[in-house]
Amino acid sequence: MKYVVFLGDGMADTPNEELGGKTPLECAKKPNIDALCKKGVLGLAKTVDDKLSPGSDVANLSVLGYDPFLYYTGRSPLEALSIGAPLKDGDVTFRANLVTLSDDENYADKTMVDYSSDEISTEESTKLIEFLKEKLIYENIALYSGISYRHLMIWSGGSTEIKLTPPHDISKREVRDYLPNGAGDSVILEIMKRSYELLKDHPVNLDRIKRGLNPANSLWIWGEGTKPSLDNFYEKFGVKGSMISAVDLLKGIGKGTGMNVIEVPGATGNVHTNFSGKADAAINEFKNGSEFVYIHVEAADECGHRHETENKVRSIELIDEKIVGPVTEYLKSTGEPFAVLITPDHPTPLDLMTHTREPVPFVIYKSNDEKENDFTYTEKNAAKAGIYVEKGCTLINLLLSK
Repeated sequence: MKYVVFLGDGMADTPNEELGGKTPLECAKKPNIDALCKKGVLGLAKTVDDKLSPGSDVANLSVLGYDPFLYYTGRSPLEALSIGAPLKDGDVTFRANLVTLSDDENYADKTMVDYSSDEISTEESTKLIEFLKEKLIYENIALYSGISYRHLMIWSGGSTEIKLTPPHDISKREVRDYLPNGAGDSVILEIMKRSYELLKDHPVNLDRIKRGLNPANSLWIWGEGTKPSLDNFYEKFGVKGSMISAVDLLKGIGKGTGMNVIEVPGATGNVHTNFSGKADAAINEFKNGSEFVYIHVEAADECGHRHETENKVRSIELIDEKIVGPVTEYLKSTGEPFAVLITPDHPTPLDLMTHTREPVPFVIYKSNDEKENDFTYTEKNAAKAGIYVEKGCTLINLLLSK
């Protein structure tokens, strides 16, 4: 038996005026997903408990079958695993985004113009992080380069008793009410302020401004956490697993659980990602003996954060056409039974431009146990179907059950 998870990050949404009162899932042409839905089980799953923050970290751990109440120690430690940053007991990790802030004189008066600095290239961002590593010298604090705008800071002996805000939650807002607050806040705020002074006139940013792009003019520190301890996926579930994703968070979860983590050339985490490359990678993993492949696609989530309505619909269509279609066709061609889970990790509504804890629509299809229904894959139909998985980390048990 083979198993595949098609994880459309942030794919779920709410009715949107720009789409005539429909959601992106209702508007998208997705014949492959809908065909699986009509022969599968449709329902809603609560992937993020009301007591937890609705981040992709918590939600993806849940979908993978790892109860966040038992396994979650923060987002950035998972990303540290991905990039191979050394972690010791007592280290506190943080996400260090390169963001675009407005040019108001006082830092607190600045506005979060763009949480991703126009999705700055990894080549450019690496130059900026290397520059900051030379200039921002603090005892027991180190910066590490990641991908695009996503980077990492490790503070040996740092504090987790601090309130920090994800930058994608405060798009177009003044940062005044979202600055660090708690033990160690003065150090982190000083790093953020100094980074702005160092980066605002950096040649990389001056060149970006000339090209009409947002400059990456400040670090934004958030996502604190400590060294994680994750059970091995094979030992936990009895199947050999592979992880395919463009983002360090999911790669870190994959490495932390002992899955085979695949690098896909051209995988960017946005609507311009290499969709076909992810499908090819999944098929190769099955050919090479993997029994379970988790294909994470970030595109719809990024479009939700940026209020890119048409691109969010298009992202879903490309997932259907370039990934779901080819992978399921391959699995059918083998003649071996297979099972499919299609789900978002959490909603990222276009109107809110951030994540919510609302239950997400899921489909489980099994080639040796086909069903018959009239549902297409939408939020409304999932609610009508009447199946509700209250604890998201148990969803994988429905997929893997014989």
